[in-house]
Amino acid sequence: MEGGVSKADKTEFTECWSTTWKTPYIMRLAFSAGIGGLLFGYDTGVISGALLYIRDEYPSVDRHTWLQETMVSMAVAGAIIGAAFGGMFNDKYGRKKSMILADALFLFGAIIMALAVAPWMIILGRILVGFGVGMASMTAPLYISEASPARIRGAMVSTNALLITGGQFLAYLINLAFTNVPGTWRWMLGVAGVPALVQIFLMMSLPESPRWLYRQGKVDEARAILDKIYPHSHQVQDEMNAMQSSIEAENQAAGSNNNIISKLKNAWRNDVVRRGLYAGITVQVAQQLVGINTVMYYSPTIVQLAGFASNKTALALSLITSGLNAIGSFASMAFVDRFGRRRLMLISMCGIIICLAALSALFFEASQHAPRVSTFQSSHFGLNSTCSSFLQAAQPSNSWNCMSCLQVSTDCGFCANGANKYQPGACLAATDAVKSMCRGEGRIWYAKGCPSKFGIFAVLLLGLYIISYSPGMGSVPWIVNSEIYPLQYRGIGGGIAAVSNWLSNLIVSESFLTLTQALGSSGTFLLFAGFSFIGLVAIFFLVPETKGLQFEEVEKMLHKGFKPKLFHSCEEAHHDDSK
Repeated sequence: MEGGVSKADKTEFTECWSTTWKTPYIMRLAFSAGIGGLLFGYDTGVISGALLYIRDEYPSVDRHTWLQETMVSMAVAGAIIGAAFGGMFNDKYGRKKSMILADALFLFGAIIMALAVAPWMIILGRILVGFGVGMASMTAPLYISEASPARIRGAMVSTNALLITGGQFLAYLINLAFTNVPGTWRWMLGVAGVPALVQIFLMMSLPESPRWLYRQGKVDEARAILDKIYPHSHQVQDEMNAMQSSIEAENQAAGSNNNIISKLKNAWRNDVVRRGLYAGITVQVAQQLVGINTVMYYSPTIVQLAGFASNKTALALSLITSGLNAIGSFASMAFVDRFGRRRLMLISMCGIIICLAALSALFFEASQHAPRVSTFQSSHFGLNSTCSSFLQAAQPSNSWNCMSCLQVSTDCGFCANGANKYQPGACLAATDAVKSMCRGEGRIWYAKGCPSKFGIFAVLLLGLYIISYSPGMGSVPWIVNSEIYPLQYRGIGGGIAAVSNWLSNLIVSESFLTLTQALGSSGTFLLFAGFSFIGLVAIFFLVPETKGLQFEEVEKMLHKGFKPKLFHSCEEAHHDDSK
């Protein structure tokens, strides 16, 4: 029995704290491996702020939305490859070597970005960083779950999610710190190499996963590590017996085929693995299609869409969302082993849907009440400075507002009224000279969003969205994928699910700015609300509860098949097993 748990319902955050206090070795393993999550989070958060200053330095980036999306999403594309190869690398070479390789790739990519002399070098660095992030995203929770007792496994894997959100918060702090430093975005992107270097040294001093060692026939090494994790010898022996039974069953089912093609075929033919993949892929895709990384990658941009034009203000307000994300991770650690994975995800999705629908309504109202465009105000700067599309429009003063001006072309911007920014302003050509003329009169230049009295409410709703997301959909999908596959297929199953996560992430991050141009901010958030509802239904029907169950018990449950029942509890699962 893995961990010797008899009453999973009594598992709480306090027990996790008590266990790790008595056995600090467990926490050392979790936090050292969890630095991979910190890198994941830092990369997610840092590009959102760095992009503001990359746009300022490279006019080509500022003019082309697709280039901004490419800079953001190439790390995601790299992560898809990293996660795909990471699963195979994990199974063949182990969790420890996989983490070290991920760190090396991340470090090299960060150096390239810091020294970039053109946008293509930033993109290259983002791809390399993505390789590392993708590999770390599925390796860190896998390593932690296999080195943690079952009764606190969810809370321990949540340390990885905590460090992801902590990395995002750190990224926004560093972005804010370097706003007035020469080289701004270079420092923001280059500093990421420091924690990668730290983890390389930490991982060298840590052991390999005991479960992976046992599968490689290194029984004595596996037992030596388990002796440090479990306080009682009978728990160690129970764990060894459980691993032996699991591996014997897997070997019997798999036969003699061990190459990757055979593994994939056997995985799909295996009812347990296939049902595990249904659940694992569902939660990973749902995690991304709620639109979370539009908030993480483009948070300052969204704040600007809400009416805050200043880069500094946008970065400062973005700290609210990243800070709440980190706080939500603590909540996940406290409740995931008490209330269960399934319940947290269902509640989380309901909150997400409500917040996205409210954001959609708010941005719609903001666009309807945006300041009008005045012909007098626009001609004040001279016809050569006025947006050409505005000049060519029929009676624009009767129909154009700030949003009309910004949406008609990326070559146009809105110069707010000097006396009152909510009064009619000017629609001007978005050139450096015109921007300087506008700001020279003490006016505010808007390129992404418009002056709005609704702006602060949009920031508050973003905060509520994060509070709904973080404790449930933020961390639980990684926990589910670290414990739902049989040992033989854990690396490849986690890799497939991670690839699905990153593919969904790529679609969202590559299309967000384009969607906001085509559908507007309101339509885009409404679209994500629709995707979230589909995700809620899929989770209800496909994802079982795994709270407090040993890996072998999860296999038994999936072997029989999962029948959806709201807030399905572990006690019911144990009861079913006894029949």
